[in-house]
Amino acid sequence: MVETAAAIPLIGEAEVGGAAALDVLLAAAHGPVLLRGLARDWPLVAAGLGGERAASPYLLAHARDRDFDYAVGLPGSAGGLFYDAALAVNFRMAKARLGPLLAEIAAAQPGQAVYAGSLDIDQHFAGLSAANQIALGTREPMTQIWIGSASMVAAHNDYADNLAVCAVGQRRFTVFPPDQFANLYLSPFDNTPAGRAVSLVDHAAPDFARFPRYREALDHAQVAELGPGDALLIPSGWYHRVEASAPFNVLVNYWWRTSPRWLGQSEPALLHAILALRDLPAAERAMWRAMFEHYVFSGGADAAAHLPAGARGVLGPLSPDSAGRLHSFLLRSLSR
Repeated sequence: MVETAAAIPLIGEAEVGGAAALDVLLAAAHGPVLLRGLARDWPLVAAGLGGERAASPYLLAHARDRDFDYAVGLPGSAGGLFYDAALAVNFRMAKARLGPLLAEIAAAQPGQAVYAGSLDIDQHFAGLSAANQIALGTREPMTQIWIGSASMVAAHNDYADNLAVCAVGQRRFTVFPPDQFANLYLSPFDNTPAGRAVSLVDHAAPDFARFPRYREALDHAQVAELGPGDALLIPSGWYHRVEASAPFNVLVNYWWRTSPRWLGQSEPALLHAILALRDLPAAERAMWRAMFEHYVFSGGADAAAHLPAGARGVLGPLSPDSAGRLHSFLLRSLSR
C-alpha cells in the first residue's frame, strides 16, 4: 500500500490577499498551488461547518426545480467511480431532484459513492454562484459543482486551467505533471468513466509487476489536503486523483482556457491522428512525423518563411477568421 501523505511531498501553499494578488498568482503559476482559506468567507462554507450535511438546507434553498444527474457506485468498491475487471464502469447513472439525491447520499452504504459531478452551477442552482464566488479578473470560467458521499476519482487531466474549491467536507488531491502520462497507464480514450481517460493503477495498492512505471510517476507526485474554504490551482494538463473523505462533500471548480476560444481542441486532433496515422507503415509514419514537426511542433515559422506575409493563409499566425476557415474546411473533409 502507498502511504500517500508520508511518501509524496506536499504541494506548496500560499495565502492570497485580494483579487489582484490572486490574478498575479494564477498567471505566474507553473504548477499546482494550494490556496489556504481562499473561500473561507463563502456562506456555503459557513453552512457546511455546522456539522455533517449541515449545508444541505442551504443547497436546497438555491436548487432549481430540475433533475440532477448522478452516479451510484457499487457497495464495497471503496467509493471508487471506476471500472470492473472487464473495464466496464462499476456504477450506474440516475436522475433525481436535489432533495431525493441528498437523501440517497445520506443513505449511501459504506464504500459506496453517490456522486453528482460536473454540474453546471447556474443551470442547477439560482443565486448560489453569485453568493459564493472567486474574483478571477478577465478570465471567463465555466463554473461547476460536485456533490456526494465519500468517493474516489482516478487520476485524469483536463485541458483547461482548474481552480478547485473545497466548500464542504475534505478533499485529497494527488497530482502528477503532464509528462507522466505514460507512467499512469491510462484507460482507452473511448471508454472512460466520465469523459476523460483515467489511470488504471490502484493507487492505494499499486501492482508494480503489472504497472512498473507507476513508481516513476510516484517519484514526481505531490499531494494536497483541502478542508472547507481551501482551494487548489491545477494548471492545464496536470493529472489529479481526487478523494473526498467526509460523509458529505461539496466542491466548486472554475475552468478556463488561456488560449483563444477560436482555436481548435487538442484531443480531437490526437484522436484523428490515431485514426489517420498510427497504423500506417513505418516509412509513412516517419514522413508524417517530419511534416508535423515542420508545420506544427516547431511553431511553423520555417514553413511560412518563403511566402509573402499577406499570402500565408493558415501557415501564418491564426486569427479568428483564418481559424474559422480552417475549421470549416476540416468539417467538409471529415464529412466525406
